[in-house]
Amino acid sequence: MPSSALGLLAPIASFTELGVPDALLQVLHRRGITEPLPVQVAIIPDALAGRDVSGMAPTGSGKTLAFALPMAAMVARGLPRRPRGLVLAPTRELASQIAGELVPFLATRNLRAHAIFGGVAFNPQRRALQRGVDVVVACPGRLEDLMRMGEVVLSDVDMVVVDEADRMADMGFLPAVRRILDATSARRQTMLFSATLDDAAVRPLVRNYQRQPVRHEVVSTVEEIGRATHRFRSVAASERAAACAEVVKGEASTIVFVRTKHGADRLARQLGNSGLAVAAIHGGHSQPQRDRTLAAFRAGKVRALVATDVAARGVHVDDVSCVVHYDLPPDPKDYLHRSGRTARAGAAGSVVAFVSPDQRQAAAALARALDLDVGTPRDTSPVPMRHDISPAPLRRDRPKRRRAPYTS
Repeated sequence: MPSSALGLLAPIASFTELGVPDALLQVLHRRGITEPLPVQVAIIPDALAGRDVSGMAPTGSGKTLAFALPMAAMVARGLPRRPRGLVLAPTRELASQIAGELVPFLATRNLRAHAIFGGVAFNPQRRALQRGVDVVVACPGRLEDLMRMGEVVLSDVDMVVVDEADRMADMGFLPAVRRILDATSARRQTMLFSATLDDAAVRPLVRNYQRQPVRHEVVSTVEEIGRATHRFRSVAASERAAACAEVVKGEASTIVFVRTKHGADRLARQLGNSGLAVAAIHGGHSQPQRDRTLAAFRAGKVRALVATDVAARGVHVDDVSCVVHYDLPPDPKDYLHRSGRTARAGAAGSVVAFVSPDQRQAAAALARALDLDVGTPRDTSPVPMRHDISPAPLRRDRPKRRRAPYTS
């Protein structure tokens, strides 16, 4: 499988050299996007050439535009209930975000995109499909429901993107993904993106649903990785809420990750009692509630978002200055997914993980797995964060170990 390491490629001056059509360049210009990111440099030419692509790209690397621009340039017009393009995403928020990215680019060709996901009424989605949607951006469960109802037929789909395939696997969606891909055109172009392409659950998708795919991997430079500072802070359970309020007050915008829905609601109330504008977001809220919460956070009306892991891959908000792991995640992948909300696309950011005394061994194992040289958290609560542990430098004495792309 041909491959390249993104971030090691020579810089490209503009999207024009990648082959992006003029009408799409104008949309990019209006949005102030003038230079492509490494993932876009690598993927856009292959995608425009009609090749299948396997991209190992974490959130925040710019991969949405890497597939949205080729799709907007190449997808054909669909018939009622028969789209020609399909993007599969694991969460409602991600599906909505991708559709929002596609809409202005597709509009240059009078084409339409629509997001399909559960948690909302069927009828608006059915009516959109009946009118005709050229690109469907969907979560697998609701899409299969509409397929069984005869509201959408995928046999004309000849351009497919499977985004965050590893998250699909984590959420148990891969059987549905396979059934959906089986329903699309055998002549389709398939682009697949994942934080890892070597996962045992993801490899069969590459093997069975792509034809000689070109493989691209994000390789961040030391400077890019160093944009995010990582601190492990030792905090007793009884002091965590106060410590979290202290962090939020020192940041422009923060996402705080907790383990449970009830924990999110409780912490949001506690932070609110400290005079902070805070909102919770989790799977127990309806989609309209979640949309309103995200809109308030993006607009700066909410200083901090308290979220469960349902939002780790679904909340795509630029300029998040800090991520707090209020509940230490049990798995390095969860740490990466959460932390990827800050330091996106080369921006700076900070990550703070609270470690209770009984979690020190787990924290040390997590740091080793991610190659973070944070040392052993000391009992410093309630000393301010800046006095706890210095920002984590990369270990430079392990050249043979692969660094985790934890700042994307």
